[in-house]
Amino acid sequence: MFRIASYEEFHDGQVIIQEGTHGDWIYVVEEGFVEVSKKVQGRQIVVAVLSKGEVFGELAFISGVPRTATVKAIGETTVGVIDKDYFTKEYNKLPADFRQIFTTVSVRLKKMTDVFIANYSGKE
Repeated sequence: MFRIASYEEFHDGQVIIQEGTHGDWIYVVEEGFVEVSKKVQGRQIVVAVLSKGEVFGELAFISGVPRTATVKAIGETTVGVIDKDYFTKEYNKLPADFRQIFTTVSVRLKKMTDVFIANYSGKE
């Protein structure tokens, strides 16, 4: 389904993406699971657990913002790194208005997640 440039293996608890860093690689879980979490008021809040076939890292690619979450391996995990050059070429084939819609949706998703996490953490 995806054109994979390389595969990377991670051990339990190993960080794949660190929140706040810059990067534009997109990943797909090939084997195992990953935990997606955000730091809120000094605590890591788990936002999602992803499994085989699920994609992460797309928000930084589409919107150009720093990484919005930390992603760690759960157990032994293999991820595929989606071929950035190929993906960029295909993405840029989309009409500009479609790319703008994707950017708008991704930025809105980031804002909604931030609001949700802030409200969630305030209720504990």
